[in-house]
Amino acid sequence: MNLNATLIGQLVSFALFVWFCMKFVWPPIIKAIETRQSQIANALASAEAAKKEQADTKLLAEEEISKAKVQAQEILDAANKRRNEVLDEVKTEAEELKAKIIEQGYAEVEAERKRVQEELRLKVASLAIAGAEKIVSRTIDEAANNDIIDKLVAEL
Repeated sequence: MNLNATLIGQLVSFALFVWFCMKFVWPPIIKAIETRQSQIANALASAEAAKKEQADTKLLAEEEISKAKVQAQEILDAANKRRNEVLDEVKTEAEELKAKIIEQGYAEVEAERKRVQEELRLKVASLAIAGAEKIVSRTIDEAANNDIIDKLVAEL
């Protein structure tokens, strides 16, 4: 009986140990495992959400970059168009100014030509009178013959 009593004692001790573990040791271990599982599940869910958010953000950023490129191209096209318009306006203004300057130059040349022509007429008239005086050997009174001089100037 000794063997049986020892065996029964061991079985009872083992049963008491199992009961003690199930009552006091096992619940905190199970709770810690469940808490850890919950934390891991939450971390995985957060990681998945962050990954999805990153993909959405990347897609949104690519769309914004694409819109910005289109807008930048539109701005460049508008700037080039405006530049060409300004260049055309400046060319037109320059051509008008050039024509005006040339016309003014021609007018000045014509006025100078007329002034020089009138001056030459007066000099020729004076030379003609001087020559006539020498030929006639007498001095012609300019005050008395202004009418003749004016006619000579008009004819020249």
